[in-house]
Parts: sequence; C-alpha cells; structure tokens
Amino acid sequence: MQRPVQWPLARLGAIKPHLCGVLLLVLGGVGLGACGYHVAGRGERIPPDVKTIAVPAFINQTSRYRIEQKLAAAVTRELIERTRFRVTHEPSQADAVLEGTVKDIQVGVVTFDLATGRATTLQIQVAAGVQLLDRHNQKVIFSNPNYIFREQYQVNPSSAALFEEDEAALNRLSQDMARTLVTDILENF
Repeated sequence: MQRPVQWPLARLGAIKPHLCGVLLLVLGGVGLGACGYHVAGRGERIPPDVKTIAVPAFINQTSRYRIEQKLAAAVTRELIERTRFRVTHEPSQADAVLEGTVKDIQVGVVTFDLATGRATTLQIQVAAGVQLLDRHNQKVIFSNPNYIFREQYQVNPSSAALFEEDEAALNRLSQDMARTLVTDILENF
C-alpha cells in the first residue's frame, strides 16, 4: 500500500495557530503604538531645543549645613547618568535651569531601647521644592513644590558616631530624591 504524499501546504494547518498568535502580537504592538503608548523615561516632554540643563546649588532655608549642595550634586550625577542632556552649574550656559529649595529638615525618634531609654533608630525627613524652567521662553517645564523624603538610620551607642550615621543617611536620602526627581522630570508626572 502506498502512503499519501505530504505536501508542504498540508502541513500549513499545523503551523497556522502559531502564525495567528505571532500576527496578533505584531498587530497588537502596532495598534498600541498608534494609540499613543510609548516607552516612559525618555524625556520626550522636554522641549527638543533643550540640550543643556543647569543645576545650581539649591536654596537652603534650613539650618542644616551644606544640604543644598548635597542634593544638587546628587541630581547632577543622576542627570548625567540617565539622560542625554549636558549638565552645567551655570544657568547662563544652559537651555533650562533646575531650581531647588530645601524647605525643612526634621529628625525624629523611631525606636527606643526600653532598658536605657535612649533612641536606637532615628528618621531624618527633608522637604524640598523644585522646578525646571525653560530659559528660551521662561515657561515652567516641570514643577513639584512638595517633595518629602525620609531615611532611617541606627544610632550607635557611642554618641561620637552619631554625626557620621546622620551624614550617611542624608547621602542615601539625596540619592533617592535625585533618582525620583529625574524620573518625574523625564516622565513629566
């Protein structure tokens, strides 16, 4: 008995469900692109003529020494690492200026040692406001007047180490704020 010949077209029926799935994925991707969906974080909401952003030292309305410099340096570092923009400290050399104000810093106790009554964990909270201003037309590109960031740290039983732990917490807080701020600017939240 002779076996029937299997033609390539006969095998197409077995492949058809896979082709339909691929075709649906391709058409779905094209449809989503046409509906305005895009990859976030590319800075497309910033005007195309903005190539350079100035990040001068923030204004410090607190009694905390150099916190404004720490925050501005963290934001500068984050902009350089994550964006296509050139970053400078001089507003006169930039297309846009990121202005920031450190409004308040508070330190509070989170946990106590019940035996000694001493604080074992503290929390530092920084409140700040920022705005990105287009120097070409003096319009605000991005603004958030109410950033609030908190960072906890453990207190060393020897009081001499308290300041070192406080500074490390401020460094972590500055990095977190810078990361969030750059993300917000790029995604225009």
